[in-house]
Amino acid sequence: MLVGRENERKMLKEAYEADESKFVAIYGRRRIGKTYLVRETFENHFTFQHSGYFGGKLSDELFEFCISIRQYGLDGFEQPKNWLEAFELLKRVIMNSPDKRKVVFLDELSWMDTRGSDFVMALEGFWNGWASARKDVLLIVCGSVTSWMISKIVHNKGGLYNRLSFRINLEPFTLKECEEYVNAKNIIMNRYSILQCYMIMGGVPYYWSFLEKGLSLPQNIDRIFFADNALLDNEFEHIYSSLFHNPEPYIKIISALGKKKAGMTREEIVKASKLPESGNLSKKLEELENCGFIRRYNSYGKKQKDSLYQLIDNFTLFYFKFLEKKPTDEHFWTNNQLSQAVKTWCGVAFERVCLEHVSEIKNALGISGVSTNAYSWSCKKDNEKGLEGSQIDLIIERRDQIIDLCEMKYSTKPFKVTLKVDTDIHRKTWDFINATGTHFAVHPIILTPYGITDDSYRGQIQAVITADDLFK
Repeated sequence: MLVGRENERKMLKEAYEADESKFVAIYGRRRIGKTYLVRETFENHFTFQHSGYFGGKLSDELFEFCISIRQYGLDGFEQPKNWLEAFELLKRVIMNSPDKRKVVFLDELSWMDTRGSDFVMALEGFWNGWASARKDVLLIVCGSVTSWMISKIVHNKGGLYNRLSFRINLEPFTLKECEEYVNAKNIIMNRYSILQCYMIMGGVPYYWSFLEKGLSLPQNIDRIFFADNALLDNEFEHIYSSLFHNPEPYIKIISALGKKKAGMTREEIVKASKLPESGNLSKKLEELENCGFIRRYNSYGKKQKDSLYQLIDNFTLFYFKFLEKKPTDEHFWTNNQLSQAVKTWCGVAFERVCLEHVSEIKNALGISGVSTNAYSWSCKKDNEKGLEGSQIDLIIERRDQIIDLCEMKYSTKPFKVTLKVDTDIHRKTWDFINATGTHFAVHPIILTPYGITDDSYRGQIQAVITADDLFK
């Protein structure tokens, strides 16, 4: 059952109903549901479908491709020596097909492009020299190695330059889509449980597919992550080894970033990971960003060269906190809900979920149509300037000359704004105004799952955003 993805399905339907050949590329991080989207949209009816095989040599990939060719009705041919010959076989399959619209789905494209092969050149020749000249071909290509898809297909500077009809960057589910997903599976979960599940799994549908109805969320998390032979044992290693030929340096970068919540500069990453400072590091950072594991952002008022890199993949962060040294207790999550370690993690994880739902926050503030920029910001203590030192994880700079300083407070009940909290918000607001010299009005905003209690210290708070707002 396909949940959400309305815009993506609309694009695929438009490509299918066109009166000329169309070329569609779908990319996004591993486990995000790219293959499932295509198969469900077309109900598994393809003129030809093939998926690359992880770790295969050229001869292995060609052998498996020929198996798929035979499954779609073509036989009596010699084994191709290269991809140019293999695509000639695909042309024959298409020409022999009675389908009015020839839907060709090539999945895990990057795995087919083995070292030294002519795959991309052959794909260019197939599309430019043959398929695009017809009126009836819908070519859909897909891949989990996002960096490869972007460099070789989406931003191709050779024969495939500007040849795509549609490009679909398949994003993780939002909280709203996750709620729709569990409802479709008849799993009863309140929004607090969905929020906490999102803090662990992010919006990766594959992970959510392991939830079993009839179990509480802690029971499900134990079953999926902490039990002996847990369903997602070795998931961390599998993700990175399947995306990168040499995963070790990528894991070093991820591990370094996992130790600093606010992110690191490039220089700090070099020092922490012990990787050499080179253009090769830039490429690895870009690949991790393209795959959705890290983000690059600027602090408010900082230049592009001062960019920070931050680990944002929910599962990876959960892994570093609780699974890297897996506890022996098979019921760890159930038995540690009230522990300080889990409480601390919840605070950080909630902040990350808020950063993943900036559009929903803007909507709750009534500024969805206002041009904005989102930043983080910090300053060190400076007695001469009267700065006490502050860290703000989300600042929304608005075109209507307002800056929203968003304070994210995780709580399992309505949050109480105490004198200490009020003083802390006032300090951060003061530091920000004085350090930046902004002339915009500065609005303190609180984001907390259940709202805040009605007490005497809420006066300076301009708006309160709840978990329900993040689901809209």
